[in-house]
Amino acid sequence: MLTGRIAVTGASGFCGGVVARAAAAAGATVVCLGRRPGPVGEHRFWDAARTPPDLTGTDVVLHLAAAVGDPLPGRASEAAFRAVNVDGTARLLEAAGDRPVVWVSSASVYAPAGPESISEDHPLGGMTAYGRTKAAGERLARDAGAVVLRPRAVYGAGDPHLLPRLRRVVRGGRALLPGPDVPLSLTAVENLAGACLAATGLPTAADDAEGRRARPGDAAGWPAGVYNIADAVVYRRDAVVSAMFGVPVTHLPVPLVDAAAAMATAAARVTRRPPVLSRYAVEQLTHPVVLDISRARAQGWTPRRTFADFLNSLPPS
Repeated sequence: MLTGRIAVTGASGFCGGVVARAAAAAGATVVCLGRRPGPVGEHRFWDAARTPPDLTGTDVVLHLAAAVGDPLPGRASEAAFRAVNVDGTARLLEAAGDRPVVWVSSASVYAPAGPESISEDHPLGGMTAYGRTKAAGERLARDAGAVVLRPRAVYGAGDPHLLPRLRRVVRGGRALLPGPDVPLSLTAVENLAGACLAATGLPTAADDAEGRRARPGDAAGWPAGVYNIADAVVYRRDAVVSAMFGVPVTHLPVPLVDAAAAMATAAARVTRRPPVLSRYAVEQLTHPVVLDISRARAQGWTPRRTFADFLNSLPPS
């Protein structure tokens, strides 16, 4: 059981909400910061794009608030994402002072890779406003001595991003996917939450009972730096989609799908709505992305949840 007061930013969102509930279940006192209340604990209003957060009385910060999505290219999107992911990070780090910070980034910061697994030293090169601004915010966090976690394709109950996007490929009782099957890493939201809590270094209830109230962030926490976070299993794209939606997979030529993405993006520029299909989405579905998680494992973290566990937890259709 954890003791101490944990500030969780973005707790009204998918990942932040799961992390906040996990922290409370582990015994910590949770303070949720964001524009809307989180699922547990105290709520303190914070607009990451405009104001500094109130971290009074908290011991450690788990920063999950972010502008997310696959927006239209352009200055407006870049500015909106930067206001939260970069400027908001700067405000948070200044308010945190000497409190330990666990900053949740994303594997979207990585440049495209080949079939080899991606370590934390792989070059950065985000394709979208999201990836670029997460990389910029991450640099601030790393310079401030934070622990930075890079999950990839987070999924779970209530996921508003990955699974709804994949559902769009199902047409006429088949999943239409570009190019051949590829290996990929996914991250169960429960595995991400476990990594967030493990990285804090907060003392446990047993430590308190024996009078060992180490300062949060001492040796019990993870050393400052970057850690890939993903399930222990390397998945196959086609098997994941087929199992999730119960349909067979049909492969489409990549150039055809790229052309469709270009048309969707052009239409989105007119409607000013995010494209139904983007070049980034195509890249995510056609390139192998397998994260090397050995650095996080070396800290004693073990990802126990799998995609099969998630499927088994779903109610019968």
